[in-house]
Amino acid sequence: MQKTSKAVLLIIIGCFIYAFGINYFAIANRLSEGGMIGITIVTFYLFEWSPGLVNFVLNSVLLAVGYKFFTKRITLYTIVAIIFSSLFLHLTVNWASDLNDDTLLAALFAGLTVGLGLGMIFRAGGTSGGSAILARIMHQSLGWSIGKAMLVIDITVIAGSAFIIGQERAMYTLVAVYIGAKVIDIVVEGANERTAVLIISSSPEKVLEAITDTMARGITILEGRGGYSNSTQEVLYVVINKQEIVQLKSLVKEIDPEAYVTVHNVQEVFRSGYKGK
Repeated sequence: MQKTSKAVLLIIIGCFIYAFGINYFAIANRLSEGGMIGITIVTFYLFEWSPGLVNFVLNSVLLAVGYKFFTKRITLYTIVAIIFSSLFLHLTVNWASDLNDDTLLAALFAGLTVGLGLGMIFRAGGTSGGSAILARIMHQSLGWSIGKAMLVIDITVIAGSAFIIGQERAMYTLVAVYIGAKVIDIVVEGANERTAVLIISSSPEKVLEAITDTMARGITILEGRGGYSNSTQEVLYVVINKQEIVQLKSLVKEIDPEAYVTVHNVQEVFRSGYKGK
């Protein structure tokens, strides 16, 4: 119950930041957005329909279609997100920061606030509805990051909104959406981002000992075989923080300057008891 309460609170805060970004920066400077909120904004420009009401109707319909792709918990969190995002969109509709002299600044802050709000909602385990539902499905089925999936969907909607807000504003909107997608990934996955390193050395025992003693990191020893030489070789695998990569490379180079080292990003690490520094 405590975990659920914290998640709901995070979603509510995220909904407010999201709605604030839409009304205070996007709509106030005649920018658009992607997904269902983009359609909501366009209807506001054309007919002055309440963004909160349109958002609620459109997302409720999509949730009714896509709920079967989610667990009961995610569905519940998404319902909370739709209700509160629609409520805050309605309450903040007259909030505005007219930055017509600097549309790029408006786009930057629209991307930051909207991305932060959505990221908090996703981090809590919910979605904001609309394109977020489609993005979550693409994330689960295609392995795309949530930010990347939303970016593809959003570009399609923005291309259509260009006929309403104009080509220049549509391009600024693309800037906002791109920044928002990056912020979403940072909020959802960035806190757990790690770097994985594979090390092939002629002195694997010395490298293992140096990393274990100096960096206090656990290492996995894999059995490898050269494709050309057909000789067996121990391969060391270790997961570290990005800040530690320089130290690790220095340790390996000191022991074996000819060591073969590859580095790649790891978005998340799941293991009971694992704690990254």
